[in-house]
Amino acid sequence: MLVNKSKWLSVIIALFIGVTSYAGAESAAVLDAKANEAIKQFSRQVKGGAEFLKKVKGYLVFPGVVKGGFVVGAEYGEGVLRVNGRTKNYYSIASGSVGFQLGVQKTSYIIAFVSEGALRNFMKSDGWEAGVDGSITIADWGKGKDISSISYEKPIIGFVFDAKGLMYNLTLEGTKFTRIIPPK
Repeated sequence: MLVNKSKWLSVIIALFIGVTSYAGAESAAVLDAKANEAIKQFSRQVKGGAEFLKKVKGYLVFPGVVKGGFVVGAEYGEGVLRVNGRTKNYYSIASGSVGFQLGVQKTSYIIAFVSEGALRNFMKSDGWEAGVDGSITIADWGKGKDISSISYEKPIIGFVFDAKGLMYNLTLEGTKFTRIIPPK
């Protein structure tokens, strides 16, 4: 019996979100502290990272995104949206996938909104999906390469850093971002 792929993805995302939500959302203070540490780590690992974040209109920081899969995969994490260096809102990131993938990984993401329009569209949305509501360009830089040379032509640029574990398959396409209200 053939089942629609999008149905499977919806089921996977729902199950994964259910399991991770059951574990309990972190408090706003904890999310902010972890985001601050992730930004420090990003600045240490990525030459020019701190200067880059000062130039963009806003950025999402997901300090601990867990991704795992064996043919069927899922990913989940919680983070903050920063505008002018200050927290505006809190978000979760979730996705599910079917295909060739294997492994478990914990990593950090920074998704930078280069244009005011991209940031505004993201902030006014009620749930935002990468690839549908906006396209995220994954930054590709080598060790020691200064990211100040990145082109600012793309409205949204994503960075994956501080990876722990091993996972074959990297994409943010189809990833869902949802505003959350963490406990106090």
